[in-house]
Amino acid sequence: MSKPLLLVLGDQLSSSLVTLRQAPDNAVVALCEVADEASYVPHHSHKLGLFFAAMRHFAYQLRQQGFEVHYSNLDDADNCHSLIGEAERLAQLYGCDEIRVTRPGEWRLYEAMLNRQTAELPWRLHEDDRFFTTPDDFSQWAEGRKQLRLEYFYREQRKRTGLLMEDNEPMGGQWNFDHDNREPIKGDLAFPTPPRHHYEKMTQAAFDAVKRHFPDHMGDLATFNWPVTRRQALVDLRHFLDHCLSDFGRYQDAISESSNFLFHSRLSAALNIGLLSPQEVCQAAEQRYLDEQAPINAVEGFIRQILGWREYVRGLYWTQMPDYKRRNSLGFERDLPAFYWDAKTDMHCLKRAVEMTMDNGYAHHIQRLMVTGNFALLCGVKPEALCDWYLAVYIDACEWVELPNTLGMVLHADGGQMGSKPYCASGKYINKMSDHCQHCRYSPNQVTGEKACPFNSLYWHFLEQHRGSLQQNPRMKLIYGSLDRMAPDKRSAIHQQAQQFLDQLETSTGYGQPHHTAGYTKETTS
Repeated sequence: MSKPLLLVLGDQLSSSLVTLRQAPDNAVVALCEVADEASYVPHHSHKLGLFFAAMRHFAYQLRQQGFEVHYSNLDDADNCHSLIGEAERLAQLYGCDEIRVTRPGEWRLYEAMLNRQTAELPWRLHEDDRFFTTPDDFSQWAEGRKQLRLEYFYREQRKRTGLLMEDNEPMGGQWNFDHDNREPIKGDLAFPTPPRHHYEKMTQAAFDAVKRHFPDHMGDLATFNWPVTRRQALVDLRHFLDHCLSDFGRYQDAISESSNFLFHSRLSAALNIGLLSPQEVCQAAEQRYLDEQAPINAVEGFIRQILGWREYVRGLYWTQMPDYKRRNSLGFERDLPAFYWDAKTDMHCLKRAVEMTMDNGYAHHIQRLMVTGNFALLCGVKPEALCDWYLAVYIDACEWVELPNTLGMVLHADGGQMGSKPYCASGKYINKMSDHCQHCRYSPNQVTGEKACPFNSLYWHFLEQHRGSLQQNPRMKLIYGSLDRMAPDKRSAIHQQAQQFLDQLETSTGYGQPHHTAGYTKETTS
């Protein structure tokens, strides 16, 4: 009788995992903390703390359920610190004749495991059925389509699942309520405080391991407040449903000076590591609409992020890799701005976005897309640099979800496969959607001059630089029309302003490694 080693990865902490559901009585379950996975990018300490603590709790839970479990600790003397090597060492140690694993969330691991299927100790890969769709489902949907647009995919998923559907028609009379979800924050708006989790010895031990082994990584675990058990994740889900969902929709694109989370759910990390299932989260939100406890625009917008966007980017990732990761359609070559690691910039919106990232391993999707992402786009940051940064610093960043969002959505580096136009914007957008500009030394209303917001000149400079690629885009004709109507001397001044900024922009070739010094990114007071 075959005796398998069941390797459970750090983002697969679900009792419903296919390898666990199908486990024979003699199976050995392995969870492995290995240095290679913790350090191939300089992961935020909160991200490492989340994975290690949640893995240790899940191993304990599996033992309580009767599984034989081996947990490889970072401090184990015989830990070989590579995932493939450690799994094969444990399989030999326990006399296992094969290794079973559910599809990992990263192509490099998937490819490495595929290459071991014919080894003397073979690896057997199983499809991850915890999502609404599989990569094969997405591939079948994409076949023959000229454009892989989210909206069409999302509508099919609504029909297939029945979520927010009635007699094959969308509840509320329309598929998408995004138009109602773009309100800026109001001055007197109060935001709910997230639940404060308490962490016992097992979690503290995981945090201590992070501090010992990765003392220089971003973040301070003293401010950690993320769920590391399913029970804690359910507390966060209930809090979102009770206190945030009703206002989530209209304020989901807003940015606040004082609030890290606004009405956002904070559930993406728990979803991505398996503490919550996307099905239960979407069904719970739908029930609030059916019970008339939350409006349709909020519930539809939330479900669209999970049933639509989350499934869409995963399908895109698995059907386009490995070539997708190498795309750079706009030819960007700049290294990452140095202040992305330390928040030392006098551009206040960027300073606050990076500070919140440093504090929590989190920034909501508009901060990522329209602040740090928009700035990287306008400056021409090369995709691999920005992708590695997002993968490193955000607690919910697994490559299958991070890479398409960063390379495709943020940098438009896939040539428009994901988005019909680049998400570029001037300082006026940030001023409209946030309260940052009133605290900044720069003015969003000025394009040139000492007080001009750098986003403004960079925006027009970006359009000039990439005219050949973008001006025929139907959605950008009005923008290029405005550019062409500018007086030549104004366009020249804008170009000079942007180029001076870019020439002085301090960049980094790695965590904490400045490339050259820049006057613009030094901390100043006005």
